[in-house]
Amino acid sequence: MPKTQHILNCLIVEDEPLAAAILEDYIRQIPWMRFAGRCSNAAQAMEAFQQEPLDVLFLDIHLPGQKGLDFLQALAPQPQTILTTAYQEYAVEGFDLGVIDYLLKPIDFERFLKAIHKLRRPETENRISRQTRAFHFFNVNKKMVRVWLDEVVYVESLKEYVRLNLTDGRSVVTKGQISEMEVLLGLWRIHRSFLVSLAHVEAYSSNEITAGSQTLPIGGQYKDQTLEKLAQFSSGHSD
Repeated sequence: MPKTQHILNCLIVEDEPLAAAILEDYIRQIPWMRFAGRCSNAAQAMEAFQQEPLDVLFLDIHLPGQKGLDFLQALAPQPQTILTTAYQEYAVEGFDLGVIDYLLKPIDFERFLKAIHKLRRPETENRISRQTRAFHFFNVNKKMVRVWLDEVVYVESLKEYVRLNLTDGRSVVTKGQISEMEVLLGLWRIHRSFLVSLAHVEAYSSNEITAGSQTLPIGGQYKDQTLEKLAQFSSGHSD
């Protein structure tokens, strides 16, 4: 069975309702992330960890009662953690604890995307059922259109817009930047104007990739990492 990306369960620990609401909204926009809840203090968060497996923690440093970093040290094993705070001076201490990133409030969506791009997204061997497959709604001519992530073959930049090319030959054009789609869809950047799904690569050479019967160029600055990634992908699917 083809490998699929694991959906990450995300918990927000934040005592400021507005900041928590913004993070929740951001998480809900990412197809491969699942909002698992939000807590206003460490005691509630500890209870949440006992109720279900959690992959990613968005953790405020200044919490009522037990402080965020003290709570993080008490967790075993520790989830992938992104710190959220208005205080820059705790960055070094946070990175000493192995946090993924450090977001300063107010947090904008572009900076949020850069942070989650650093998260490890393990693969599972099981095919995701249609009920749990990751998808995202895109605004197409003022209508929200659902796109299943595993049906996206490649994405191309059209200046202020992007075109998502799908397995059935359809394409979806929506407003956005290709850098945003790189994180949102979890695709591989092979060129300043193209993203590709490794699962749909049919052939490749040192200069181009064929995906969905379409030949795409490999940009010079992306060449080494693209060929390395394709080699790893090929060896991992040699069976």
